Amino acid sequence: MAELVFFSGTMDCGKSTLALQMDYNHSARGRGGILFSRNDRAGDSMISSRLGLRTPAVEVTDTTDFWNEVSGRRRTGLPVDYLICDEAQFYSADQVEQLARVVDELCVDVFAFGITSDFRTRLFPGSQRLIELADRMEVLQVRALCWCGRRATHNARTVDGVMVVEGDQVVVGDVGKHAPAAGSPAAADTVTEEPLFAVDAVETVPVVGYETLCRRHYMRRVTAHQAESISAADDSPADLDVCAVHPRIP
Repeated sequence: MAELVFFSGTMDCGKSTLALQMDYNHSARGRGGILFSRNDRAGDSMISSRLGLRTPAVEVTDTTDFWNEVSGRRRTGLPVDYLICDEAQFYSADQVEQLARVVDELCVDVFAFGITSDFRTRLFPGSQRLIELADRMEVLQVRALCWCGRRATHNARTVDGVMVVEGDQVVVGDVGKHAPAAGSPAAADTVTEEPLFAVDAVETVPVVGYETLCRRHYMRRVTAHQAESISAADDSPADLDVCAVHPRIP
């Protein structure tokens, strides 16, 4: 029986890596598949992992119809036994319903990978519909970590290093580098008295970034950069609005 499976997790937990591994496993057994993605970090028509893996994929747009994609290829004689759907949080609710129809009526396995909620902790439309329709959900077991060392449970957006909770749901930002844990030797090497974002006479464009935080630091709006600033300003442990500066992994 074909299944619609939703693999979810925060950033940095290996969703795209698993998507590429699953494609390899199924294709190695002679199954035909199609890879889809949307807004991948490597650009259009690509599934990429932070480990450096990348594979060409079909770029999903607002007009993509998964039923037509699968049935059209089958009419030309190409086998389609499974779909790998990365960055599924960016799909529309209608597109998720198309995926469910592909599973039920064409007996094609659909493996969807995506973030559940946005930087405001609100469900993405695609993720919400997947939760409602999927045969099963699997939360990835690789734990992304907050700067403090706790398990990261939320995706935070920053603008010039400051966490924000308002704005458009989808905004491209830097997710390639994360600041080291406050109080660590690496953090000590990176903290200077110079401002992180220099202000020139010419108007600068705000730098949008993303990082993963534990619930405590998400609720208290404490990013890695802010924690470093507090640690650098005071040699004693940070105040009650911040966890102890030493990394702690449960």
